[in-house]
Amino acid sequence: MLTHENINVSAHNIAFSERSTEKDRALCFLPLNHVFGQVHIMHGTILSAGCLELLASFNVDQVLDILGENRATKFFSVPTVYVRLSTLPGLRQKLGAVHYCFSAAASLPAEIIRQWKATTGITISEGYGMTESASAVTYNHYYLHREASVGQTVPGVEVEIRDGNGNRLRDGEEGEICVKGHNIMKGYLDNPSDTEAAFWPDGWFRSGDIGVFDKDRYLFIVDRLKDLIITGGENVYPREIEETLYQRPEVQECAVVALQDAQWGERVVAFIVPKEGWAVSESELKSFLKARFSSFKVPKEYVVLKEIPKSTTGKILKRELKNMFGRTSKD
Repeated sequence: MLTHENINVSAHNIAFSERSTEKDRALCFLPLNHVFGQVHIMHGTILSAGCLELLASFNVDQVLDILGENRATKFFSVPTVYVRLSTLPGLRQKLGAVHYCFSAAASLPAEIIRQWKATTGITISEGYGMTESASAVTYNHYYLHREASVGQTVPGVEVEIRDGNGNRLRDGEEGEICVKGHNIMKGYLDNPSDTEAAFWPDGWFRSGDIGVFDKDRYLFIVDRLKDLIITGGENVYPREIEETLYQRPEVQECAVVALQDAQWGERVVAFIVPKEGWAVSESELKSFLKARFSSFKVPKEYVVLKEIPKSTTGKILKRELKNMFGRTSKD
C-alpha cells in the first residue's frame, strides 16, 4: 500500500538525481503496474515536464527504430535487455540521441556495465529500490560514479545495515539492508502478518537484501537473502558467481541457483545461455571458477539453455528454474 506521499517523494528524488528537465525524451516499454515503469520512468519524467513515449511492451525492432530516429535521449531498461543489446554490432549508432542509461528491477552484472561503457561511452546508472519503497532508496551519481555500486541514499531516506537480530552493523560489514523514510509503504493490503514481519519493532523496513556500505557510504548489493545457497554448511552468494561467469566470452546470460542435494543439502547449479555461435565447455568453466573461488562455491552442475525464464519486467525467475530442474538423479 503506497501513499501519495510515498510516490511523490520518490518521483521528486528520481527527477532530482537524474537531473531531469523539460528537454528530456524518455522511452518506456516496461509495464506500468510495476514500480520501475510507473514511478521511476513515468512519474519522474512527467514531474520534470519531459516527454514520455509509451510502448505496450518490449519489441527490439520497434525500440531500435525509435532510438534510430533520435526520439529518445534517456533509455530505461532491465539487465536482460542490456545483455541482449550489448551483443548488437554498431550499438553506439543504434542508440541515436541517447545520452543517459539506467537499469533497475534486478542487479546488473558489472561486466555488462564495463562492456556497455567501452562500446557506447555511456555509463549505465543504477539505483536501489523496491515496490515497498516506491522505488528510490539510493542512486549512483552522475558525478563520482562508483562502479558496481547502487549509490548513496537519496534525500529524506535513511539506510542501515543490520544483522539477524536487528543490530546496526558498521560500514564494511555485510548484513540486511533496512530502510526508513517517507517513501516506505504503509504495509501489505489485508495482510497484517506479512506487514509485521517486514518491519523491525522500531519501524525500519527489512528489505530481504544483503548489502554493505564502503567507507564513503556507497551501497553495494551482495545478494538476496532468499537466494543464499547453503551447501555442506558453507554459505554461497550466487551473485558473485554470476558476476564472474559474465566475464566469459561465451556467456550471454546466466543464473546460479540452489537445487536440493542428498549429500550437500543444496548444490550450486549454473544455468547458462551461450552467445550465438559459441559453445559451453563445463570443464573450462569449472577450471575458470576454481582459479577464483573456494571449491565449495564452484557450481557442481552446468545446464545450457536457449532461454532463461523471466518475469514481465525482465527479471530472471530463479524459482522457475528450481521448479523445472529441482528433481534430478542427484537428489
